[in-house]
Amino acid sequence: MADTLNNPSLLDLTFSGLQELLVQSGLKPSHAAVIWRLLYRGSWDGESRAPRLAATVHDWWDHHRPLPVASLGRSVATDEFSEKYTIHLLDEQVVESVAMRYPGRNTACLSTQVGCAMGCQFCATGQMGFRRHLQPSEIVAQALLLQSRLMEAGVGGLRNIVLMGMGEPLHNYEAVMTALDILTDTRGLNLGPKRVTLSTVGYVPGILRMAEERRPYRLALSLHAADDALRQAMIPVAHRWPLGELIEACRIYQRQTGKRIFVEWTLVEGVNDSREQAAQLIEVLHGLDAHINLIPLNRTAGYRGEPSGVASGQAFQRAVKAGGFPATIRQARGLDIAAGCGQLAGAV
Repeated sequence: MADTLNNPSLLDLTFSGLQELLVQSGLKPSHAAVIWRLLYRGSWDGESRAPRLAATVHDWWDHHRPLPVASLGRSVATDEFSEKYTIHLLDEQVVESVAMRYPGRNTACLSTQVGCAMGCQFCATGQMGFRRHLQPSEIVAQALLLQSRLMEAGVGGLRNIVLMGMGEPLHNYEAVMTALDILTDTRGLNLGPKRVTLSTVGYVPGILRMAEERRPYRLALSLHAADDALRQAMIPVAHRWPLGELIEACRIYQRQTGKRIFVEWTLVEGVNDSREQAAQLIEVLHGLDAHINLIPLNRTAGYRGEPSGVASGQAFQRAVKAGGFPATIRQARGLDIAAGCGQLAGAV
């Protein structure tokens, strides 16, 4: 991995960073525009675009352009609307990404770390522990690979990105924000910042930094419990940032950005699907502009809990709505290929 880090991929660079590297290499910064188009417009598979580069740039391009990916596997769900990609990185670590097709739009669920340090009990990534952060190029490459496969299938390109795959995005803040700067650059993939959602389990320093920097991306908070005792039992890192501190960070974020917060709540039968929890949730979120996404638990090998039944989930939804918050029960997709929320883990 050290060699990879010492010789970063071009996908690690913003447009200005690419210009700087060209100058450092004794080349003209004006080459950046055509190189950027080669990187971010069209398929990665073709070699025919390389001759568009000036002869003096060819050797430089060949030295820098490889994807930070060793191999790629693909699984298609029986619903045919979800595809999971298993991506083997150059150091033999593995991450997974998911392409989801909906009427009129395609969404990519990307990973930001190999494993995760947050330790959520019900999450397959949390169960595997933390291995390392992803580089910006390894995040960007996931989007480019999914974009390429979707275009090849004739279903259009990506419209939305959710950072809800493996890892805690705000624990890998610098790399994640660099990757998003690249993916939303209008000269390249041109994904709208408002179509990017970043999910956090409650990494307070990152939420506050997003607020201070007024990042344009949507924030989703994986809450899952409305009292400290239960939340800390489900999410060990919650010991570090209790609910009071976490919700105050969300209030600061909302004051600074004016953006609605999406609250994710994994429904576990008999654990966090009671009316008491719904009442506490309403109290905890009082004064916030929030939309609640209810996600019936997706089973993993390391957690014995069961998903809430339809009746329990709908009762919880009604209670939350009665408290003044919009609430949606998320449709389960890709479960037969372990591509659902909390199921991504790669090879262990």
